[in-house]
Amino acid sequence: MPETANFGAPATSPSSKHEPDRRLTIKEVLRLMLQDNLLSSAEADEIFNNRHLHKSGVHPLSIVADQKLKAPEPPHQLLHIEALTEWLAGKLGMQYMHIDPLKIHFSSVTEVMTSAYAARLKVLPVQVTSSEVVIATAQPFERDWERELQPILRKPIRRVLANPVDIERFQIEFYNLARSVKNAAGEQRGNALSTFEQLVDLGDSNRQFDANEQHIVRIVDWLWQYAFDQRASDIHVEPRRDIGIVRFRIDGVLHQVYQLPMTVITAMTSRIKILGRMDVVEKRRPQDGRIKTRTPQGAEVELRLSTLPTAFGEKLVMRIFDPEVLVRSFAEMGFTEEDQQRWDSMTCQPNGIILVTGPTGSGKTTTLYSTLKQLATSEVNVCTIEDPIEMVEDAFNQMQVQQSIDLGFADGVRALLRQDPDIMMIGEIRDLETAEMAIQAALTGHLVLSTLHTNDAPSAITRLLDIGVAPYLINSTLLGVMGQRLVRTLCPLCRRASALEGVDEANWMQLVSPFKAAAPSHVHKPIGCLECRNTGYRGRMGIYETLLMSAAIRQHVMAGADLALIRQTAYREGMRPLRISGALKVAKGMTTLEEVIKVAPPASDDIPN
Repeated sequence: MPETANFGAPATSPSSKHEPDRRLTIKEVLRLMLQDNLLSSAEADEIFNNRHLHKSGVHPLSIVADQKLKAPEPPHQLLHIEALTEWLAGKLGMQYMHIDPLKIHFSSVTEVMTSAYAARLKVLPVQVTSSEVVIATAQPFERDWERELQPILRKPIRRVLANPVDIERFQIEFYNLARSVKNAAGEQRGNALSTFEQLVDLGDSNRQFDANEQHIVRIVDWLWQYAFDQRASDIHVEPRRDIGIVRFRIDGVLHQVYQLPMTVITAMTSRIKILGRMDVVEKRRPQDGRIKTRTPQGAEVELRLSTLPTAFGEKLVMRIFDPEVLVRSFAEMGFTEEDQQRWDSMTCQPNGIILVTGPTGSGKTTTLYSTLKQLATSEVNVCTIEDPIEMVEDAFNQMQVQQSIDLGFADGVRALLRQDPDIMMIGEIRDLETAEMAIQAALTGHLVLSTLHTNDAPSAITRLLDIGVAPYLINSTLLGVMGQRLVRTLCPLCRRASALEGVDEANWMQLVSPFKAAAPSHVHKPIGCLECRNTGYRGRMGIYETLLMSAAIRQHVMAGADLALIRQTAYREGMRPLRISGALKVAKGMTTLEEVIKVAPPASDDIPN
C-alpha cells in the first residue's frame, strides 16, 4: 500500500551562499506546489509514490510537467515546464528567465566556459556584459560552480532560474553553432563576394569557400529551424561592411536576431543558392529560386528565394509559405459574416472580374489562393498566371511569368484562354494590355480574379480608367472590388481589458470619423507573455472593405470619374470602409486602435450623414 508522503519539511533559501550544495528534490517541489494550491494532496502522493517517474537525471519540474496537470483554480492554467519554472523562481525569490535563442549572442556566451563544463554543471551562460555574466541554472541550491568561476571571469555572476529542458537543449545547440561559425570564419579571411567597397588584405590567399562544408550546412539548417519556431514569414540575410545581419519578419515586424561574420554570411548565401538551384557564380544580377523543406515537426514548408546585389555583397530574402494558409477558413482570415456574404456574391458568378486591392504584404495572395482552393472542384478548370508562383498547389494549373522569353501577364492570359479554363487568376493587372486580356476573358464567359495596388476598393475603378480601360468595358465585366489590410491580433493569453479614455478616445474618433460610431466602454491592450514573445500580439488577421458593382455605381463610371462620388455611393450601398472594419475588431478585443490606424487609410470626409 503506497505511503502518504510528509511534505512538511522546509526548504532552504537559495540566496544563502553558505548552505551546502544540494539538488532540488521532487519532494520539495511537491511541497511548495501544495502550499500554493497548484495540485491536490492525492496528486502529490501519486507523483511521489510512482517510482517509474523518478528517472535518474530527470529534473523534478520535468517530472511534474509530464503529468500535464492543470491548476485547480481559474483560469486552470496548464502546468507546463515553463510555467512551473517561472512559478518556482518566484517562490524561491530568484530571477526567472525564458531563454530566447534569438536574443542571445551565442558567440560571446560560449566563451565563458567550455561545453563540457556547462554540460557537467547543467548551467548555461546567457548574457555577457562589461559589468556581469548572467548564467542560467535549473538547480537553485547549487552554488559551488559560482564560487569556482568568479575568480576566473573576474566579473560578478548573476544567476537566473531557467527551464531545465531549454538549458539542456541549448547547451548542445549554442556550442555546436558557435563552433560551426568559428570554423566557417576561420576557413576564409576577407570577403569572398565582389562588393562595391573592397578591402585587400596583403598575403590573403582569398581561397573560395565551400558552401557544402558541414558547419555551414548546420548553420543554415539551424537558421531555418528557428525561423519556423518563431513563426517568421521572411528571413533577411543582409551583408554589411564587416559583419552580416540576419533578421526575421514576425507578424509583419522585422526583428534583428543575429550578427555573423561576413565569411559565414557569404557561405550561407551560397549554400542556400545551391539548394534553390540558382547560379552560385552569378552575383551581379538579381535571382529568384525556391526550396521545399520540412519543419522539425514534419510539416512541408516552401521558401521563395530572392537575391539582390548590394554595395557589400548579395542580400538574400527567403519568404516562408505555409501550405496551411490554403486550408484556413475565411473566418480565421478575419472575414465577418457580412464580408463573407459580399465576397460569396461575387465568387459565385459564372463570369466577370473580381479585384483584390491593397499594398504589398496585405494578404491579397492568401485571399485569392484560399478562394481558388474552395472553387477548384473536379468540375472546373482553374488556371493561374503569376509572377512568381507564390505557392504550388495541386488543385490549380499554375504558370509563371517569364520576362526573359517575353512571356508576360497578357501573353500568359492569351495562352490560358486556349486551355479551356473556367476560372482564371491573374497575379496582377499592371498595364492596359493585361487589363484588356482580363476583360476579354470575362466577356467570353470566364471568372477572373486579380489584384491591383490601390489604397482602397473604390480607387480600383479610377485606376482602371487611368490606364485606359473603356468605361463601358468596366461596367460590363467588373463584379466588385475588395480592399484589405493586415493587422496584428492581440495575444488571447495575455490581453487585458482597459477603459477607453483620454488618448484612446481621441484615437477612436480619428478611427471612425466621420461615421460617428459609438465608442465601446473598453478596449483591450497588449501585455506580453511567453507565447507572443512579449509583444502582446500573436498572428495577423485581415480587415476588409467590399465594393459591389451596382447600377448606381455604374452611372459614375466614366472618363474623368469623380472618385469621391463613387466612394460615397458605395458607402450608401453598404460598403464598410477599412477603418470601420478595423474598429469593429477593436471593439471585439481582437486588435488595437493603434494597429488599425497604422495600416488603414483615413476614412474620407465625403461620407454621407
